[in-house]
Amino acid sequence: MFQFKVNFSSFSLKSNIINDSLKYYLLTIPVTTKDFINNLIDYYISEASSYKQFAQEYAPDITDITVATFGIIIGCVYSGFLQAYANQKQKPSLDDIQEFHQIIKRRANQIKKGVLDAKV
Repeated sequence: MFQFKVNFSSFSLKSNIINDSLKYYLLTIPVTTKDFINNLIDYYISEASSYKQFAQEYAPDITDITVATFGIIIGCVYSGFLQAYANQKQKPSLDDIQEFHQIIKRRANQIKKGVLDAKV
């Protein structure tokens, strides 16, 4: 006779992971807006030296120029993201904002590398 044991806590965890994975694929930001965000990120990476120089202007008041520059770039991209919605007389939903954060997380290393490599 076989014993069959089901561990429901493991099943629940796996189903949460699957749901989170599916949520990633059920994205809400329109493709054109996603392309716009990625183009903005590319642009700000290419101009990282300008933003690094801008951050250095406040060097006595900040301790890490790289972190400050990264923050400036993310802020500019986020502003562009919000403006894209405002231009269409819309507001991003919570899902849109979460998806935006996922885009930034996926590109964070590229942004950081761009900032680190930027010459001033």
